[in-house]
Amino acid sequence: MSSTGALLLRVSDLSILFGGLRAVSDFSCDLFQGELVGLIGPNGAGKTTVFNMLSGLYTPTSGEIAFWDRQRRVHRVGRAKKSCLSLGRILRLSPAQLNRIGVARTFQNIRLFNNLTVEDNVRIALHARRIERPWDVLFRLPRFYADETRMIKRTGELLDLFKIEHKKHELARNLPYGEQRKLEIARALAANPTLLLLDEPAAGMNPQETEELMKLISFILKEFHLTILLIEHDMRLVMGICERILVLDYGRVIAAGLPEAIRKDPAVVKAYLGEDAAVQDDQE
Repeated sequence: MSSTGALLLRVSDLSILFGGLRAVSDFSCDLFQGELVGLIGPNGAGKTTVFNMLSGLYTPTSGEIAFWDRQRRVHRVGRAKKSCLSLGRILRLSPAQLNRIGVARTFQNIRLFNNLTVEDNVRIALHARRIERPWDVLFRLPRFYADETRMIKRTGELLDLFKIEHKKHELARNLPYGEQRKLEIARALAANPTLLLLDEPAAGMNPQETEELMKLISFILKEFHLTILLIEHDMRLVMGICERILVLDYGRVIAAGLPEAIRKDPAVVKAYLGEDAAVQDDQE
């Protein structure tokens, strides 16, 4: 068991088939509170497919996902109901239900509300945490204004953290690419998650932006008391901030462990650089 905290997510033998293609096969992992874990692998290895199953976008063909919320209640996010004749249906929670219990994510291709302001993109995520009742809104009772004030303040804090508060009235589509990435992460944090899934957050960033992102991810991990599972191709970022790393290839986990061990693992070298590189590395 990890020394970082209690068990937060347990994934057991997760698989998914698209037609006759097995995109992910028997994927298993445990995530503990306070961890920053990297999920790496060549293009097409199945990394984003794993994220899509963990976040409720895809229904797994088999396997089980269990998530513990802040009250230590366990939620069976995806569970195969086996029978003697067939696998049967999968019990799962929707993306909205997962978000409410503490799972948030970003996407490989940025998904912002481009025609809304930067501020409104974050405020939308905060609406799930509103405490007012319908009649508070209808009659503009004090609870409504208190909730509005709280949301405005929280939005400002998140935008300030990502150094884009001064652009809160700009449309999201007008932000530079790097700031759009930051806005997407800020919006995910607005949902107050305990598990944050970051899908290639450094994609398209220059080295300076990537360096700033590394510091920011490490900061929010501690500041927001999060667990982070990170997909990334930038090995400098992965090796620099991840405590553990899982490696996927052709939908299967081929290695798992500490960054230094993963860096030298022949199976990982072969997956990324080819068999000749793996042989040469062994000889050295």
